[in-house]
Amino acid sequence: MKTRESGMPDESMWSGFFQPQQTLVKLGLTESCRDVVDFGCGYGTFTIPAARIVRGTPGIVYALDIDAEMIAATAQRASEAGLSNVRVDRRDFMADGTGLADGSVDYVMLFNILHCEQPQVLLGEAYRVLSSGGRLGIMHWNHDSATPRGPSLAIRPHPEHCRDWARQAGFEPAVRDKIDLLPHHYGWIMAKP
Repeated sequence: MKTRESGMPDESMWSGFFQPQQTLVKLGLTESCRDVVDFGCGYGTFTIPAARIVRGTPGIVYALDIDAEMIAATAQRASEAGLSNVRVDRRDFMADGTGLADGSVDYVMLFNILHCEQPQVLLGEAYRVLSSGGRLGIMHWNHDSATPRGPSLAIRPHPEHCRDWARQAGFEPAVRDKIDLLPHHYGWIMAKP
């Protein structure tokens, strides 16, 4: 099941919205993380930089997406970058989960995806696969009509929604306040106790 309003613009437009390496660092991904999972990897915008960060551990980055074109794009980018630690999987993780074992990853990326119809499903799966003490990075579009992209404001979550949904799933905030990811996004770092 695709998430609501999940159409992707072309890659050059999409990549212009982010500073992936800086975003990952701000959202708590470090080289001490073993394995990582990217829910809805798209073009691999965050998968590829994440694979470079955890490469020395050696860590695996699991890149999941329901769209075959996105999986192919991510696999190609990983190959072109010479990264052997990216595992792509075309998967409906909303319906079927990630296929990963309980507590098997140290970091989960839920980036621009919690506007889905059932955010608790994603957060529950993130909690299940995350190791104790592992981190969840949440990023979403600011709740502002001036953003150049993103889901409609009617379904776009406020920062407090994302934080509260994560708490309901069992996560604890690892930072006191939301993180500004200028110019168009905010983020949270949550931890599994």
